[in-house]
Amino acid sequence: MQKRLIPSLVILLFLSSCYQPQRDCKVFKDGKFTFTSTIGDQEVSTVFVRQGDLEVDYFQGKVDSSSVRWINDCEYIVKKLHPKNKAEEKSVHMKILTTTDNSYTFEYNIVGSAKKSRGTAIKTN
Repeated sequence: MQKRLIPSLVILLFLSSCYQPQRDCKVFKDGKFTFTSTIGDQEVSTVFVRQGDLEVDYFQGKVDSSSVRWINDCEYIVKKLHPKNKAEEKSVHMKILTTTDNSYTFEYNIVGSAKKSRGTAIKTN
């Protein structure tokens, strides 16, 4: 029994190590998206529209705009165009990790900060 189990496990591990997640970032460069996050104990949603080098965010009745600078097909830097305080002056590095037909999972952090967070954006158009 064990003689068959070990080769089967090795083959299974070999085949699973070849799996590559889908990552077609180009289709998410432009469009309308929603992102839901938890702040405290409340779930809140942000809608944002990205077109070329501009991103417009709609959050809790407020509109804000940011510049977008693509580093490569899956990474970009977002910087607020009209920051209201020192914290908003800092750029955010975004990296798309995986994609599906209508969503992408991303990792983001303040440029220069080691603390990273993750989220999922859903394309709505």
